[in-house]
Amino acid sequence: MDTIYALATARGRAGVAVIRISGPLAWEASAALAGALPEPRHSALRRLRWAGDVLDEALVLVFEAGRSFTGERVVELHLHGSIAVVSAVLSALGEQPGLRPAEAGEFTRRALENGRLDLTQVEGLADLIDAETEIQRKQALRIFSGAISAKTEVWRMRLIRAAALIEATIDFADEEVPVDVGPEVMELIGSVVSDIRDNLRGAAVSERIRDGFEVAIIGVPNAGKSTLLNALAGREAAITSEIAGTTRDVIEVRMDLKGLPVTLLDTAGLRDTGDIVEAMGIERAQARAKAADLRVFLTEDDVLPPGVNREPEDIVVRGKADLRCGDGEAVSGLTGQGIDRLVDQITHLLDKRAAGGSLMVRERHRKALRSAELSLSAATVEIESGQAEIVAEHIRFALRSLETLVGRVDVEDLLGEIFSSFCIGK
Repeated sequence: MDTIYALATARGRAGVAVIRISGPLAWEASAALAGALPEPRHSALRRLRWAGDVLDEALVLVFEAGRSFTGERVVELHLHGSIAVVSAVLSALGEQPGLRPAEAGEFTRRALENGRLDLTQVEGLADLIDAETEIQRKQALRIFSGAISAKTEVWRMRLIRAAALIEATIDFADEEVPVDVGPEVMELIGSVVSDIRDNLRGAAVSERIRDGFEVAIIGVPNAGKSTLLNALAGREAAITSEIAGTTRDVIEVRMDLKGLPVTLLDTAGLRDTGDIVEAMGIERAQARAKAADLRVFLTEDDVLPPGVNREPEDIVVRGKADLRCGDGEAVSGLTGQGIDRLVDQITHLLDKRAAGGSLMVRERHRKALRSAELSLSAATVEIESGQAEIVAEHIRFALRSLETLVGRVDVEDLLGEIFSSFCIGK
């Protein structure tokens, strides 16, 4: 196993920069720079030297194998965040035999390989690093802390108990079994299936929290959609003009809306037109609006644009409040009137949806749970027909699906894709 090293903090000038070294030679390599190392899990101030030069004065932290992030011997060097200092220390490490720069995500991959994290925790860490809003942070931290692993382990133990009961009836098929195990097996499988279905129902919402909700602003041309988008975004994201049909394509603005990740969509004005390019924009606007999580209709008189039907949670507001004297219910992107009220409406509806989220935030999670659910449903049918061997096989398939979920089997082809999203040093 190579010993790897990398800058674990962002590149560029900073107050502090952290270089992480992990592997069998981590302590020796660090001692070559810092002299005597502090005791494991303690820190000490050391002067780093190489080739007769003083490189920096750094705080040195030492972790023994099994007690570090990667599960290996690890040393962290907390340096002054100078670009020159970091470069000098990395260069000194690179000159030592047996050391090499870490690849993207390699520290986390070693944590997975050494049993410090499971695959769902690795995914949670990736989401935590990418989190932009409070609700994303909370969801990612929950997964990184092992919530999926804990839930999966409960399911596994129930299914292992069910499998043991079924196997007993097979092993002692020629003898009289004093207790009918069917009811207990049905109860164990039923409780797991119920939990899995609850998590599948909330999976789509959790994925939207992770990736962001889409809110489409829809209306006829020149209704003030682009001006409203700019007001919500707090910047000039869309071109505004008194000329109808200025917006031809869907303009997307990602923002934090009271802790919720939201992508606002400014769409082309909906109307009948003979302009081929504008017609393409309208067609695209209708498709994106239909797929959006929420639609905000900006109207002049509460009449919806042609070609659309209102859904129960659609928000309908009158625009250009600055031109509507005394209309307290209208909104204006120009003056800001009604903007706070509109934001409250949007966040209230999205908060209700977010409350129905589950632990499963990726398509991979859903596939594993669906596979387990199908196997357990088939097992239930076979219990009623008395086919114990087939029941046991279906339970084994379900257990394998759950092991795939947390990364115990059949995940090697996923690792490259997952770790490619990590930065070097993580």
